[in-house]
Amino acid sequence: MKNKITVFALSSSLKLAQDICDNLGCELGKSVVHHFADGEILVELGESVRGKDVFIVQSTSNPVTENLMEILVLADALKRASAKEITAIIPYFGYARQDRKAKPRQPITAKLVADLLTTAGINRVVTIDLHAAQIQGFFNIPVDEMQALPLICNYFKNKNLENICVVSPDHGGATRARKLAVALDCPVAIIDKRRPKPNVAEIMGVLGDVKGKECIMVDDMIDTGGTIIAGIDMLLEKGATNVYVACTHPVFSGPAVDRLKNSAAKEVIVTDTIILPEEKKFDKLKVVTTAAMLAKTIESIENDLPVSNVFQEFDFAQ
Repeated sequence: MKNKITVFALSSSLKLAQDICDNLGCELGKSVVHHFADGEILVELGESVRGKDVFIVQSTSNPVTENLMEILVLADALKRASAKEITAIIPYFGYARQDRKAKPRQPITAKLVADLLTTAGINRVVTIDLHAAQIQGFFNIPVDEMQALPLICNYFKNKNLENICVVSPDHGGATRARKLAVALDCPVAIIDKRRPKPNVAEIMGVLGDVKGKECIMVDDMIDTGGTIIAGIDMLLEKGATNVYVACTHPVFSGPAVDRLKNSAAKEVIVTDTIILPEEKKFDKLKVVTTAAMLAKTIESIENDLPVSNVFQEFDFAQ
């Protein structure tokens, strides 16, 4: 298989791509990304890809549009260099929150991004925890949405916490919280939240009993951190012993890092779908890697096996 595939890394996911290659036992593909003074992007291949299955690893995190453009430019280069099949591994899929017309005259940018990737020559997309599962239907190519929840679940199982309660920070994340609660064999609670405008959250109350519990608040992403901080304070006010925060995508925009660093959270557990610079790391932050899972996903795709097999090593219901 090693001779059939090549894995390329772009700017936002260099370390993750290298970790994936280490798990696969192959070398990272040779390429160079140029950002010119006027903002143009050029990606040059340093090796032949003729007849190969190629995997591009790149999260479309900040700067979102530049990172997306890098994928499109590399895909075009690969297509013109006669790659057999091109798979974009996009651990964090940017623009996913623009998945519908929330009010009149708004775009559905997630659909636009899906069309751009397909037009550029992408044959398959692998991603982790889409903000909205229906985005898979925006594509006319296969989309494999992997789940980080089993990785987070294993992290907490290894901590051997007692008297746990899994908490969803809003009604929309209730299904995710319930899955984790089932896997950890514990109750679930839901924070009643309303959002009067983007990046602003108001906590109304907590549905469920959290008194005396080790609470695990789980979400798909943390952006500015306002919802999470309000949730932590509410849970402690309701009598929670400790609050652990877990999410897949550490977007960490604006004041998020300072808020989390100074919060009453016991730990903040994230994955490496977004590689954080040193200035965004802090003592209570714990990072769970997705590299082994993504490497197994590549192996399953190459061997024509169901990607659901990747989760067989986890005691976790899909």
